[in-house]
Amino acid sequence: MIDTHCHLDFPAFDHDRSLILEQAQESGFESIIVPAVVEKDWPRVISLCEGNNSVTLNFALGLHPCFMGQHASVDNAENALNEAIERKRGGGRLVAVGEIGLDYFIDSSEDNRKQQQALFSMQLAVAKKHNLPVLLHVRKAHDEVLKYLRKERLPKGGIVHAFSGSEQQASQYCELGFLLGVGGSATYDRAKKLMRIIRQVSVESLVLETDAPDIPPVFARGERNTPLNLFRIAQKVAEIRGIEATEFIQQTSSNAKKVLGLQ
Repeated sequence: MIDTHCHLDFPAFDHDRSLILEQAQESGFESIIVPAVVEKDWPRVISLCEGNNSVTLNFALGLHPCFMGQHASVDNAENALNEAIERKRGGGRLVAVGEIGLDYFIDSSEDNRKQQQALFSMQLAVAKKHNLPVLLHVRKAHDEVLKYLRKERLPKGGIVHAFSGSEQQASQYCELGFLLGVGGSATYDRAKKLMRIIRQVSVESLVLETDAPDIPPVFARGERNTPLNLFRIAQKVAEIRGIEATEFIQQTSSNAKKVLGLQ
């Protein structure tokens, strides 16, 4: 299994991170992708991924749209991101620029939107410059994100983390070379639209994720989410697709390897 989006560096895992990683290795995990969200956390993410000796931890470096108050100016952020990527590009663990995107759910004010857009546009350009895919965070902004992706045309594409858009938007992302990340949200009976999309898109367009410690599946509602929930999530999504869980896991892992350039 490959968990394409998991914030294992977050303090929620400080007390049992090593145990979770040991259990993940025993459960058949091949890789876990840890995306960064603010510059001050980049060293923590890198240290975790490079220092782990059980499951392979890969990382992405980016600036998340929900933490605008913690980011430097766009010019300074661009310099920092370029420098960090150049330092780590040859090490094999850096696989994407992320978590980046647009989020109009929390703050949809004009000023905040413009700041997010400038930061997002810059990070797409950096990803293109370094020939890296991106890990996208998108809420209430899919059409806007698609507009930027059409403009930038990233050759490596990427993953739309925790996809929550429409059938049409899903198709448009796939046409641009992006895969759709599915996780705990798909396990809830109310997720009718997401279930339809999971059935409709090509299985080659799907990857698995947990977004741990967030977005717990229905069987862990109200609890901290962990990568160890991924197998049961995979079983549920495979059931939605009407295929065997083992086949679905193999296919989604192959998809993840391809888009992220995993060895």
